[in-house]
Amino acid sequence: MSNDSAPINLTNHFLIAMPSMQDEVFGRSVVYMCEHSERGALGLMINKPADILVRHLFDKVELPLERPDLAEQPVFQGGPVQTERGFVLHEPMGAGEESVYASTLLIPGGLEMTTSRDVLEAMSAGSGPRRVFMSLGYASWGQGQLESEIAENSWLTVEANVELIFEVPVERRYDEALALLGLQAWMISPEAGHS
Repeated sequence: MSNDSAPINLTNHFLIAMPSMQDEVFGRSVVYMCEHSERGALGLMINKPADILVRHLFDKVELPLERPDLAEQPVFQGGPVQTERGFVLHEPMGAGEESVYASTLLIPGGLEMTTSRDVLEAMSAGSGPRRVFMSLGYASWGQGQLESEIAENSWLTVEANVELIFEVPVERRYDEALALLGLQAWMISPEAGHS
């Protein structure tokens, strides 16, 4: 295989921080990749709750919340970029349908990410997507940056499993993401094998 093969596309994959990563933001993080092209990459960390609940976020944007199922869910720190901006990751609205929201990124093979207020208004009225993940901020990489971080063994990658985003308790998401690769943190820790 030569190096001029097709570029990797990690859209709809998880990036899993190697246990050795000491980065304050990304250490022990699992990032759901919303977009990845030769221009760069964008994703949302799915396992770093912010100190705000969904109902607080709705108070902040002055909308009532008619979704008791969401009220006590945490809002997450999606990443270090645009941390005042909200991102709503949700299931597609229906097979082959255009998104009903003004600003939605359709993630091939995966979820939808909406940044427009209308998704919040739908939830406020008691409707909207059934399963949602809300974050403030996102993670991004410039052209070639993510590929070089992967080459430096900063990240593991695996095809995303959306159940992990919506159903697995936050504190288990890192270990469950590793388990998708058949790994446990101790197996790939730099301390492994030293007593």
